[in-house]
Amino acid sequence: MTLTLNGLQVVCIIGERPEERTTPQTLTLDLALELPDETAAVTDELTDTVDYAALAAAVTAALVRAQCRMIERAAAVALDVCRAEPRVAAARVTVTKAGAVPGLASASVTLASSRP
Repeated sequence: MTLTLNGLQVVCIIGERPEERTTPQTLTLDLALELPDETAAVTDELTDTVDYAALAAAVTAALVRAQCRMIERAAAVALDVCRAEPRVAAARVTVTKAGAVPGLASASVTLASSRP
């Protein structure tokens, strides 16, 4: 089963230029979490799945602390948080930064990982 969190907006320090190091910007994240079974679909219990509110808060806190320069690093930070969740068998994280370059709508990067 795949649990997807779409459009998580995180306001944090991101970027290399001097003004980006002092002015928070918004990143948009999409997180796709592969769960090993569909237990929660049967039990309807939060304890049988990933608490996505808690996961979203953990990803947000990690990115605010990290103050990444590159969106690639931001994706790695978010992926690490997803991998720390014991019920996640695999995860895919896409980080999008809008307005990074004049004339460019956005830049994004995707990282994925699965448990061995």
